[in-house]
Amino acid sequence: MRLVSEFKFFIVKCDLHKLEEGPPVQAVLTREEGLQYYRTMQIMRRMELKADQLYKQKIIRGFCHLYDGQEACAVGIEAGINLTDHLITAYRAHGYTLTRGGTVREIMAELTGRRGGIAKGKGGSMHMYAKNFYGGNGIVGAQVPLGAGVALACKYQGKNELCVCLYGDGAANQGQIFETYNMASLWKLPCIFICENNRYGMGTSVERAAASTDYYKRGDFIPGLRVDGMDILCVREATKFAADHCRSGKGPIIMELQTYRYHGHSMSDPGISYRTREEIQEVRSKSDPISMLKDRMLNNNMASVEELKEIDVEVRKEIEDAAQFATTDPEPPLEDLCNHIFHNEPPLEVRGTNPWVKLKSVS
Repeated sequence: MRLVSEFKFFIVKCDLHKLEEGPPVQAVLTREEGLQYYRTMQIMRRMELKADQLYKQKIIRGFCHLYDGQEACAVGIEAGINLTDHLITAYRAHGYTLTRGGTVREIMAELTGRRGGIAKGKGGSMHMYAKNFYGGNGIVGAQVPLGAGVALACKYQGKNELCVCLYGDGAANQGQIFETYNMASLWKLPCIFICENNRYGMGTSVERAAASTDYYKRGDFIPGLRVDGMDILCVREATKFAADHCRSGKGPIIMELQTYRYHGHSMSDPGISYRTREEIQEVRSKSDPISMLKDRMLNNNMASVEELKEIDVEVRKEIEDAAQFATTDPEPPLEDLCNHIFHNEPPLEVRGTNPWVKLKSVS
């Protein structure tokens, strides 16, 4: 059987705000891209399911917000920008840590608080960082003004880079977000504001939390797009469109990605007290991002069933190896507690919990 190297798909038209035209309604997918997207989304899905298991075994402690169901958002956004661009998000950050260059090993070890973690075991689920990735941030909405600051740096340095600034529908009602829209618009900052609307801010549905659920129109004077966040090709094309808008000097743009999380808000939320199991099952059966991509590739002769099964097996093994590492790697020693306060600075003394306890910080 000869496989097709590329195929042109029709995708859902975006809703527009203050835009004459939007992203295309057709997208070309190559076989290589499809296989890469499939692998990355499967790694994210399996990684989050493994994190769920380790949390229930009390190996992962503290806060833990899982991303399964929303994989098309992270992978689609990354397919529409460059790794030299910048990205900042809230605490549902494991997926973006992976797409920004973190390894499954580093992410899993961070979740279990081990030395081999991406933040040396000191950040946990909510605080992971990589090159040009300014982390998961725990304070609701606080990453949005920080992202505008990164976009200001992009403009100042003149390297034609931009900042993608992500927040959820719950954070969309924060005052600091509207203050940021204002500054970004005044200064024409190269910033893509992206609301990942997964329909529930913690346990509250968007209809109960927001007088207007048209999050893509919330910027008022800033143009916006509403995108099918479960379709990786829709997300990719919309992100490319938004990136071109920013790079051409037109200032910020808002994207609302309509998506869905399969888990509760965090691991302490069973996720079924404010929505039904049937609702979750319906989304899974009708618009799962991985299944949609898989069906597209199989139905259009872009991949074989065996090939995709092989990827699944490889991914499972990678996750198991990472989990094994994350449960056997040592925890960081107390001496590491104050390290990395500053970058490229000589060692300095840090006061401990009282004046007689002295600790050292090394860059």
